[in-house]
Amino acid sequence: MKILANDGISESGIKALEQGGFEVITAKVAQEQIANYVNANNIRVVLVRSATKVRKDIIDACPGLKIIGRGGVGMDNIDVEYARSKGIHVINTPASSSESVAELVFAHLFTGVRFLQDSNRNMPLEGDSNFDGLKKAYANGIELRGKTLGIIGFGRIGQATAKMALGLGMKVIAADKYVDNAEIRVDFYNNQFINVDIVTEPMEDLLRHSDFITLHVPAQDGYVIGAAEIAAMKDGVGIINCSRGGVIDEVALIEALDANKVLFAGLDVFENEPTPEIKILMHPKISLTPHIGAATLEAQDRIGTELAEQIIGLLKSEKV
Repeated sequence: MKILANDGISESGIKALEQGGFEVITAKVAQEQIANYVNANNIRVVLVRSATKVRKDIIDACPGLKIIGRGGVGMDNIDVEYARSKGIHVINTPASSSESVAELVFAHLFTGVRFLQDSNRNMPLEGDSNFDGLKKAYANGIELRGKTLGIIGFGRIGQATAKMALGLGMKVIAADKYVDNAEIRVDFYNNQFINVDIVTEPMEDLLRHSDFITLHVPAQDGYVIGAAEIAAMKDGVGIINCSRGGVIDEVALIEALDANKVLFAGLDVFENEPTPEIKILMHPKISLTPHIGAATLEAQDRIGTELAEQIIGLLKSEKV
């Protein structure tokens, strides 16, 4: 049985699938050519990440398709319910990249509180001619320890972020429509650990009390953070979005940054991917990454292996 991993897959995933008797194709097929390629090559399984979309048109055009797999958490690039209504299995790897995304959140947080996004731009230009001036410009950093981190969306990634925040000595509050509470285990050396119970609270309380806010929500209609929500936040708040583009009103964010209402932002995702707005890309108060939350070697190994295990398990149990 042939598998098309159109957005790539780790070597460990390829090896596990080949050991399971699959032929894995990693050639990158253009979006408009996927249906033709799947049919011409008798592909039964299509694996994607965030780039390739598997919509109704591809599902209808590929009657031999048996499994669609998403390497990662969100499946907004797949018409999941429609595929399942056609008898196609749709799988993902919700737990594999949680720590990787959480670490990127803190990369952006540390960057923002110490002005690294601007310092890294200006040091190569002025470091030899204006060292003292730059030193003064970036001398008012703040610490994360002791501050309050508000987590909007308290699923696996939100909880992984909470664990790191607690380990750093931050206070953690969370808001989630579907999660009432969670027990967060923070591990230390020599098998020592502590458990911390976090009870979620209303969004308006989180906005009012947080020093920093990070979003971990799926794609949705409308903004989670718009002008009204920003107005309800503390002055000098930092905002991080490593979840999905379009959940923050970028126009309102720029206005708040320019007005010093928001101290800094860290963005891994954007309203207009893959062509973010120039005002976002050039803003000195925004730390930027190109949608790489799950793009660590460790996460990709876990994703590839987990996809392989699920596919092989489906075959064994249901003989797809």
